Amino acid sequence: MILSDLRGYLQDKRRVTLQDLVLHFHMDADALRGMLGKWISKGKVKQSAAGSSCGSGGCCKCDPLLTEIYEWVD
Repeated sequence: MILSDLRGYLQDKRRVTLQDLVLHFHMDADALRGMLGKWISKGKVKQSAAGSSCGSGGCCKCDPLLTEIYEWVD
């Protein structure tokens, strides 16, 4: 997979979890984070906070792959 594949998927879906990306691209989460970092540094992707009840670091019950959310920014 190349960065343009990731870009196309994010542009189409607009908002996805890291788990969605892992399943779609059949790649390791850390490898995807590296590629997402390239788009984040260019200002095209932002990492969003999970819902108000998750992601606060308190309970640790949620799968981190499901609470890590990325959005394409136009």
